[in-house]
Amino acid sequence: MQDRPARFTALDAVLLAALLCGAALLAWRATAAQDYTWRWHVLAQYLVRLDEATGRWVPGLLAQGLATTVRLSLWTMLLATLLGGGMGLARASGSLFWRLTGGVYVGLVRNVPPLVLVFIFYFFLSDMLLRALGIEAAVRALPGWAAGALAWVMAPADQLPNFLAALMTMAVYEGAYIAEHVRAGIQSVERGQREAARALGFSPWQQMRLVILPQAVARIVPPLAGQFIATIKDTAIVSVISVQELTFQGLELMAATYMTYEIMIAITLLYLLLTLACSALARRLELHLRRA
Repeated sequence: MQDRPARFTALDAVLLAALLCGAALLAWRATAAQDYTWRWHVLAQYLVRLDEATGRWVPGLLAQGLATTVRLSLWTMLLATLLGGGMGLARASGSLFWRLTGGVYVGLVRNVPPLVLVFIFYFFLSDMLLRALGIEAAVRALPGWAAGALAWVMAPADQLPNFLAALMTMAVYEGAYIAEHVRAGIQSVERGQREAARALGFSPWQQMRLVILPQAVARIVPPLAGQFIATIKDTAIVSVISVQELTFQGLELMAATYMTYEIMIAITLLYLLLTLACSALARRLELHLRRA
């Protein structure tokens, strides 16, 4: 059954007019009532600016923060998918030990505020782990080209400890939600599929790898795409440990320039640009999986 095409009704016109009036009132309150001077012409240099030393156009602070947000989101989803996938398999396992392990992980992480997790990883775990593994010393000893590549892929050497602390926090936090997506996808496959595979003589691992997972993946991918969009928004919380992502750079600019409205509107639009692009890709992927 096909959906009927949407029509623009009189109620839609009234609601649209109300929204426009609300936006106009908000703009008036921000200018006339608060005696605020808009400086949109200054904002462009924080997105892209001309470097006087080299004569080249280089990213501004907001563009640099946006790039850090993208890098952190991609690394988070990669690690969270591995961790969440393993914990999701544990949650759907027939072994009581693994089911309890996955349940404790999901229950603990999902019931602790993410801000608390950020501070735990930053002040306790990351400092001890980085020191024990000798990561900071190894990074400082890198040649110039390797340090440049590391800065492009992750973060500059001086910002790497904070970036890794944020990455560990976000991977553990998002992994708990991905584990539930994986568990739900596996358990949504009909019991008859597993029984048929068992009747054919497949081992439990072969049942999972050859029969259950191929069917579950098609059901897991759409919520995973939604989780990636949530990850982009969740990265804003790591600004509290001075990870120089988009929100952190915006707050620093607001403190330095007092361009509160312009900076926050720009940050909002940049986040929308990322999330709406991911939503469009997720929608196309979902339609492709439905046709497959």
